[in-house]
Amino acid sequence: MTEDLDQLRELSRTFMAKEMTPNQERWAAQKHVDRDLWTKAGEVGLLCLSIPEEYGGGGGTFAHEAVVIEEQARAGDSAWGNSVHSGIVAPYLLAYGTEEQKLRWLPKLASGEYVGAIAMSEPGAGSDLQGIKTKAIRDGDSYVINGSKTFITNGSQADLVIVVAKTDPAGGAAGTSLVVVETAQAPGFRRGRVLDKVGMKGQDTAELFFDDVRVPEANLLGGAEGQGFVQLMNQLPQERLIIAVASVAGIEAAVALTLDYVKDRTAFGRELIKFQNTRFTLAECATEAAVTRSFVDDCIQRHLEGQLDVPTAAMAKWWSTERLCRVVDECVQMFGGYGYMTEYPIARAWADARVQKIYGGTNEIMKEIIARSL
Repeated sequence: MTEDLDQLRELSRTFMAKEMTPNQERWAAQKHVDRDLWTKAGEVGLLCLSIPEEYGGGGGTFAHEAVVIEEQARAGDSAWGNSVHSGIVAPYLLAYGTEEQKLRWLPKLASGEYVGAIAMSEPGAGSDLQGIKTKAIRDGDSYVINGSKTFITNGSQADLVIVVAKTDPAGGAAGTSLVVVETAQAPGFRRGRVLDKVGMKGQDTAELFFDDVRVPEANLLGGAEGQGFVQLMNQLPQERLIIAVASVAGIEAAVALTLDYVKDRTAFGRELIKFQNTRFTLAECATEAAVTRSFVDDCIQRHLEGQLDVPTAAMAKWWSTERLCRVVDECVQMFGGYGYMTEYPIARAWADARVQKIYGGTNEIMKEIIARSL
């Protein structure tokens, strides 16, 4: 942490206390955040913090993104899809976009004028990205996109979608490319339903459909076909680190909530914290939080130095998400019946935690990646 990062943490905490915490139930009911949340975040400088200033961003590093992710988790919010918008979509454009593409799209993401999404998963292809069926076939000076995507974060609000598609259906991984779709300029693009999830109720996770969607050849990310799979593999470590950062912050938040509760709640004439089982359980949870924090912080440092490899990112993702689910479940138990009531943040945290072991590549895939490196 630096003075700059400390100031960013204060700004993030204040913004989220004002704009997010009071709106959780309403966002869960409507299945998406308010659209103006994005422009408000852009106005105060919380979007695209790791993007250079010449493209409208904050000129910072992944450390700046991590601070915002942590504060969002501590605020108990899982609705705002900024980790995808600022932590995944914008870095793809920065890393692989042509200069014209970066100047065209990044300032709009940084201001909140555009909401970003990335469309990888399909009804028949999740962690196995080589199995995608969506096609983007060259036709003159355009690409014509056909296919469907599902589980797309920010899907119902996205103005810009990076679509993973086959530009050469017979080419396997080498035939995969990333094509950018600006949804307001894409006849044939349709949004399906916002999916009804077990947790993360306020996040607009949607289905997307592409029926002869025609985009200019200038929308091919990076300007060369067949680079998509390599681009995905190079960026997935940061996506998995983002999940780890949110998970460890979620663990710490759950422990803090539970400590407050057991110090106040009484049973059999004394506070819950005075029971040995409560103290021992929380001792275990606090230890798991501390161990996970140490590992994830080390991964952040490695990433900032360009040294975070794929197996270590996979370790961080599976370890932190498994710990999150275990710790939050233990915390729910200490709340008793109230831990199962959705008006209590610990109940929402429990429901939100489960998907962390699934998206960004399932934890089974993470173990396979790790095993291959042994």
